[in-house]
Amino acid sequence: MGNNISHGTFNTMNFTTIRWVDNEVEILDQTLLPTLEKYVRLHNYREIVAAIKSLQVRGAPLIGVAAAYAVAMAAMQCRNKVEFAVAVNDIKSARPTAVNLSWAVERMLITYHAFSESPDRNRRLLDLAMQIHDQDARMCDRIGINGMGLLPAIGTVMTYCNAGALATGGSGTALSVIYQAFRSGKKLGVYACETRPILQGARLTAWELSREGLDVTLITDNMAGYLMAQGMINCVIVGADRIAINYDVANKIGTYSLAILAKEHNVPFYVAAPTTTFDNRVASGVDIEIEQRSGDEVRRWGSYRTAPETVRVYNPAFDITPNHLISAIITDRELIKCARWSG
Repeated sequence: MGNNISHGTFNTMNFTTIRWVDNEVEILDQTLLPTLEKYVRLHNYREIVAAIKSLQVRGAPLIGVAAAYAVAMAAMQCRNKVEFAVAVNDIKSARPTAVNLSWAVERMLITYHAFSESPDRNRRLLDLAMQIHDQDARMCDRIGINGMGLLPAIGTVMTYCNAGALATGGSGTALSVIYQAFRSGKKLGVYACETRPILQGARLTAWELSREGLDVTLITDNMAGYLMAQGMINCVIVGADRIAINYDVANKIGTYSLAILAKEHNVPFYVAAPTTTFDNRVASGVDIEIEQRSGDEVRRWGSYRTAPETVRVYNPAFDITPNHLISAIITDRELIKCARWSG
């Protein structure tokens, strides 16, 4: 198949993560996967914000798409500019680390202010939100094309968290690279780390890859070093929630540990992300705000208690992987060679 892969080819799983229907937003509720595939209708921007916070909608690019739709919906439903300003602030603060959210909101605001007195303001905002959605899908395809050459013709890839179609408006970031390589004829096996504490790798990545027909094996997070030491992993590829000017990367907590293991075992470590994930306002990872989440994500699994109810929990959602541990960053525009590049 080579590079002749066009937008829209990711259709074998026959699902959509988010869509605009009758002036409302419909999402695939990711908190219910893999047990149940259920679409939920969100009637106003507050429900979209709640869905982002609760991880019904997750993944930096998809959060950006959802935020764009939330702004469009707020413009339709708010009675005045003061209400709209409050809505925008709520949307922007839904999750602090994923830069795609603020990028999308700021882009929507430019159009809002440019056409604030125009009768077709709301139509223009909805059109822009749909453009942002479509742009993300196209960027996913290009990330896959730009990165597929890094994967071996025959070999095994390790991935972490979920950076696939469930995390984006298209085919994914890290998983898009795997999908495109797989469709080009490469014979790949994938080891998916379960990704504690809420198991995005086990619940979501394993579900995606299985449905796509890839040879996927699920492992616990603390098995990664052992597999690398046994020579079982050819490369690691992950997504990102924010990338600083110096190419430090914020991604799901545990990514940093995986990068250290990859360096120790001389395994290439790749990051795949759209250009919208780069933040030219932060010089390095030190400047990236890390989201702190509820301790109950660690104390409990669903309705089951897994730790003493009163035990203190530290639960940062992300960590920072410094650029010197990264081999390359794969974007929709280019391949950025980093400190560990050996290609």
